[in-house]
Amino acid sequence: MTMPADDLQALAELHGGFGQPGSGRVRYAAAMHFYRKGLMSAEVLEVYRICSARDGEDPAGLLKARALRADIPPRPQPDRELALRGLLGEIDRYLAGLSGPGISETRAGLAAHRDGPVRPGADSDLAVVRAHLADALAALATERPALAAAVEDAMPHLGWRAYDSYPPEEIGAAFRTGHAYASLIGEGAIPAGDFDLGLFLIAPGLLYRDHAHSAPELYAPLTGPHGWRFAPDAPLVIKPAHEPVWNEPDVPHLTKVGPRPFLCIYCWTKDANEPARIIPAGDWDTLERGVIEA
Repeated sequence: MTMPADDLQALAELHGGFGQPGSGRVRYAAAMHFYRKGLMSAEVLEVYRICSARDGEDPAGLLKARALRADIPPRPQPDRELALRGLLGEIDRYLAGLSGPGISETRAGLAAHRDGPVRPGADSDLAVVRAHLADALAALATERPALAAAVEDAMPHLGWRAYDSYPPEEIGAAFRTGHAYASLIGEGAIPAGDFDLGLFLIAPGLLYRDHAHSAPELYAPLTGPHGWRFAPDAPLVIKPAHEPVWNEPDVPHLTKVGPRPFLCIYCWTKDANEPARIIPAGDWDTLERGVIEA
């Protein structure tokens, strides 16, 4: 039996939006919708009322503590297009809360391309994603639950791949198998010429050696801390999650991943079809053995 459209809308609101301002009241209104239709008990509705003032709290915790169960269907798994557009919406909301160079360019490109046609999905099954994405999302969910949930919804539809333009002997064996990226706009789900935006994942402790490219680049790290530098052989600067990094064209940069997996939103705002290149440095062995403390 097909669920009525108003029930589907209320169901999406009941299960989503965690962390967004006013989302607790939206969930309470959705719960009231099901209560009025006789599909939710007064006791369960009361839990949603209590949690309506806590935008980041999932009522499931209080329902469990009170031995209550919301007898409504679970949130339906969104299809590919809905999941990807939902993730792009959450990425835009996240970027809107950041400041610094490159944010406005990235959001402008996202706005220009996000409604383009969605390509069919491509299968991908990389070991680094299976091993580390869940841990990265668990860390993200404590601070940005709505964004973490949007990534989880989109996970079955993300075409993860490794960046293969570097010569193997220059990038190092560990990095070759220890990273993956999923393009959402650009070469990935939505075509966009020389603009490319997506997610980037690196295993804990790995070194992304000094490199440069013609494309101006935004990193918006969703986990941290990690080490950064912007010239070969320079000392590392430790940055926390949610502190964006803007790389000007052809400026060398390096990332040393901390104890958590590195997960970020990346964007090449133009010249995205020009390859990156490795910039030699003399301290890679030391950095690869080093540890970034939590």
